[in-house]
Amino acid sequence: MFEGTLRSNLDPLEEYTDEQIWESLDRCQLSDEVRKKEGKLDSAVTENGENWSMGQRQLVCLGHVLLKRSKVLVLDEATASMDTATDYLIQQTLNQQFSRSTIITIAHRITSILDIDMVLLLDNGIIVEYDSPAKLLENKSSLFAKLVKEYTQRIST
Repeated sequence: MFEGTLRSNLDPLEEYTDEQIWESLDRCQLSDEVRKKEGKLDSAVTENGENWSMGQRQLVCLGHVLLKRSKVLVLDEATASMDTATDYLIQQTLNQQFSRSTIITIAHRITSILDIDMVLLLDNGIIVEYDSPAKLLENKSSLFAKLVKEYTQRIST
């Protein structure tokens, strides 16, 4: 995020109406929080968005992308600083709002990628697996299946 206002971070080129901006904030589940702020859309944003929580900063970025309706998204640990419930909410929003877009997701959190079309698994920069999550999970010796098993054991204990 850049120093300025929430509005200037969401719509830096001033292309969208307030109604469109609020709709974007509704879709990324940030509108209630923004409505509580004194300046609402014109709320202050300090350098790097430091006066917003990490999760809120990521939701603002999602709000910006929702406004632009991008055809290609690259998400690099986009939900790493969020709790599992917020991560799930964002995954649902991405699935609903960008069903006709290409989304490249870089993630360590397994739940962020279980509902995608294809998984590319890297190990030290080398491609070791590439297939649908279902096919990789069928093969119990695949690294992806082992990661999922390890993750589910960790969260169930």
